[in-house]
Amino acid sequence: MTRYQDDIDAIQALKAAAGSPWNAIDPESAARMRAQNRFRTGLEIAQYTADIMRRDMEEYDADSSLYTQSLGVWHGFIGQQKLISIKKHLKSTNKRYLYLSGWMVAALRSEFGPLPDQSMHEKTAVPALIEELYTFLRQADARELDLLFTRLDAARAAGDETAAEFIQSQIDDYETHVVPIIADIDAGFGNPEATYLLAKKMIEAGACAIQIENQVSDEKQCGHQDGKVTVPHEDFIAKLNAVRYAFLELGIDNGVIVARTDSLGAGLTQKLAVTQEPGDLGDQYNAFLDVEEISEAELGNGDVIIKRDGRLLRPRRLASNLYQFRPGTGEERVVLDCITSLRNGADLLWIETEKPHVDQIADMVDAIRAEIPNAKLVYNNSPSFNWTLNFRQQVYDLLAEQGEDVSGYDRGALMSVEYDDTELARLADEKIRTFQRDGSARAGIFHHLITLPTYHTAALSTDDLAKGYFGDEGMLAYVKGVQRREIRGGIATVKHQNMAGSDLGDNHKEYFAGDAALKAGGQHNTMNQFS
Repeated sequence: MTRYQDDIDAIQALKAAAGSPWNAIDPESAARMRAQNRFRTGLEIAQYTADIMRRDMEEYDADSSLYTQSLGVWHGFIGQQKLISIKKHLKSTNKRYLYLSGWMVAALRSEFGPLPDQSMHEKTAVPALIEELYTFLRQADARELDLLFTRLDAARAAGDETAAEFIQSQIDDYETHVVPIIADIDAGFGNPEATYLLAKKMIEAGACAIQIENQVSDEKQCGHQDGKVTVPHEDFIAKLNAVRYAFLELGIDNGVIVARTDSLGAGLTQKLAVTQEPGDLGDQYNAFLDVEEISEAELGNGDVIIKRDGRLLRPRRLASNLYQFRPGTGEERVVLDCITSLRNGADLLWIETEKPHVDQIADMVDAIRAEIPNAKLVYNNSPSFNWTLNFRQQVYDLLAEQGEDVSGYDRGALMSVEYDDTELARLADEKIRTFQRDGSARAGIFHHLITLPTYHTAALSTDDLAKGYFGDEGMLAYVKGVQRREIRGGIATVKHQNMAGSDLGDNHKEYFAGDAALKAGGQHNTMNQFS
């Protein structure tokens, strides 16, 4: 027996018990609707996907080639089409997630209009997007199963038992489009209570993994912008605890917390850490401050002083009332941040770097793993990096180190198209191709994501269409560049009425009204041109 058949039998029993008022109810139709609505709440999704992530983390610990990936998406439709494409081309969603980028929520989802990634957008936009994404993924399930049910009915009508059994097996073994979402909560949008409240909304919408960063909430900057300000560890730990309490309250006991550190690029702190004794966590944080030793006589009005080893140290304070760290301490601070986060409830780490360099990441991870051997990363394969220039320069430096002749290249101009067909460019492209594999093997990267790729693809594809359509190509720009490619590539959106639920709705109408149903998919529906 299968779940599908079990549901048919259960509804048949309900129908028998209800008697004649249920005469019009078809148990198999109701069972189909149940199959098409597997997840009834966001919490069911959060638990289902948390189990997936925990399994994937264990598998990665045993074999680093089993890393996971995602692309950032900013709309439910984009997330849906991504998962449809994955199932079509790769046959399974295994190890593929979605990423919800705070950057894209700010830039594309705020009622204020486009905003920079500085936590100025409405915090409610984050759980709203999670809910929207899962609505579209569940609709993808309903649509795909509806197509299978239609094929099953056709096979039965034709008396083809072999085909009917095969289609039934596809229904019984159906793989959902619902996958884990790693969701960006920025720096928590306020104090720990605000973080807890927002985390609850995100989990209730379906998020099984929440990423939080160690910046000051009201001074939050994009990870690839200047002016980042971190908080002392105790402040960040309070927010890690807030997220964990939200998971526990809602019964998602294995929810995943991703602790992000921006310390590599953050040279400022808003306040000094509280310290009780030499060498404690607060003292370690303060030890990275840029200070000058002074005498008591040199104390100025309003000076803040640290006493260490009998010396009076005055931290360098800016006009903004922020304190600065000593230059060159970023990697040490990152390592301390990561170890501290893992010891205080985080499950995964995120180290925001200024370039994609496996050895740099690995050096920090090696130091972290000396304390916590199974430490692993979520890593941002960021569009803010110039991947072409970075990797061509890495190859240039490697060739020079090996004694190869690089005199034919200008290291500062390696982005130039004139180098595209060179051996150096080919070596660089190969390093880009294998970056995720290499990073997972060498640098402990469990999950690779691109934060805002679909922001760029939307702009690029729109530019291509607008350039041709409003130029000499006219309608051919759409036909050749979009529709013809959809037809020949088997892109489901070519039947946009079906994708929007037209056929699904027709079948429901038939369940509800039988032969009296007024359906949209008849012979005059122009979508039939794409059959």
